[in-house]
Amino acid sequence: MFDVGASELFLIVIVAVVVIGPKDMPMALRTAGRWIGKMRKVSNHFRAGLDAMVREAELEEMERKWREQNEAIMKASPQLPSMNPTADDMQAPVASTPVTETPIADGHSPQQGEPAETADGQSRQAELHLPPPPP
Repeated sequence: MFDVGASELFLIVIVAVVVIGPKDMPMALRTAGRWIGKMRKVSNHFRAGLDAMVREAELEEMERKWREQNEAIMKASPQLPSMNPTADDMQAPVASTPVTETPIADGHSPQQGEPAETADGQSRQAELHLPPPPP
């Protein structure tokens, strides 16, 4: 923006020393430094405000796109069963005839881990719809 070369800076320093004088030069440089610091602080504050406004605008745009995509997905997908149970869902399963452990025809009772068999020869696991035990 400002194209100042080394020779131009040297000329500015010489003019400043002649006009201000070598005795007041440190105070003048401190004052100039404070002004430059204030200008930088104001410009940084202004830049941070602009960046915040841009981020907010981008966030609003992303939220709008997300809402549109969410609505499109909700319309396109079939309705899932609701998570709130209804009265029909709360009914207890209908139990079949109670199963009692009876010794099998060879006279031995089922041991722990062995599937118990009912009187008609079906295992209790099949009746309760359980997966088979691990090997």
